[in-house]
Amino acid sequence: MDLSAAEPPTSYRDTWVVLPTYNEAENLRGIAAAILEQLPGATLLVVDDASPDGTGDLADALAAADPRVRVLHRSSKQGLGRAYIDGFRVALAGGADRIVQMDADWSHDPACLPALLDPLQRGADLVIGSRYVRGGGVTDWGLARRVVSRGGSTFARLVLGLPVHDLTGGFKAWRRETLGAIPWDGVHAGGYVFQIEMTYLARRVGARVVEIPIIFRDRRVGVSKMSRRIVLEALLVVLTLRWEALRGDRGAAAPDVPARPSVATTGRHARTADPDTAVATDRNATPAAQRPGAEERPS
Repeated sequence: MDLSAAEPPTSYRDTWVVLPTYNEAENLRGIAAAILEQLPGATLLVVDDASPDGTGDLADALAAADPRVRVLHRSSKQGLGRAYIDGFRVALAGGADRIVQMDADWSHDPACLPALLDPLQRGADLVIGSRYVRGGGVTDWGLARRVVSRGGSTFARLVLGLPVHDLTGGFKAWRRETLGAIPWDGVHAGGYVFQIEMTYLARRVGARVVEIPIIFRDRRVGVSKMSRRIVLEALLVVLTLRWEALRGDRGAAAPDVPARPSVATTGRHARTADPDTAVATDRNATPAAQRPGAEERPS
């Protein structure tokens, strides 16, 4: 018996990992290998914003050497939130049932990926790797950044009435149907507040949210992209979401989610200036079945 050809004990063939990058050439090769080691059979989608340090070219080389790696090239730096949305579109068109989002700078430990995905098998719709539940935490941060991060989550939690402790974190696993029910075109945020807004919208469509503890470590190499402008954007978007909820304004339609294809509908590489053209999909395809909104329960 050829053991090398045997199916791994746990296969993640239904799982895609969306990994936005901008100037992550020093991190990409190692983090890609670690992700694929933890999730046998998964697909890794690198979404690169024309990184001047050559990250996109490195991603192409990884994809050429490994069919599990795919690349979406965007024409310029357009914001973290838009990178994720473009990546989600490609993953859903490719047939993903479970979609992970994470950073490329090692702040999200690939060793936590199986634990992050496990609650989806037990009824969760969105799983958040949380720094602010029992067992979670942060290392290598100064006091000011800890206060900003924890304070931002607490502020959003209180204003938006969400029973979620870590609203600013970006280490998440989604069920296909949940992403398909969220009106992406109505998302305000292009930056880090995207994390708050997406969790808020998931709860609005009845998603069951679970938090699991993680230890967040500051990036190994490179420069943090956090800024004062990002913090101000978060405050304004949270207040806007609350105002819209009070007025009952949130009426944007959910995106058309393509039915699961028998084969992946995207190639290994895509280069486009228009994110909507990056997905090779039939826009008239029947949307995937939507799970009825479940009764909300605290995470």
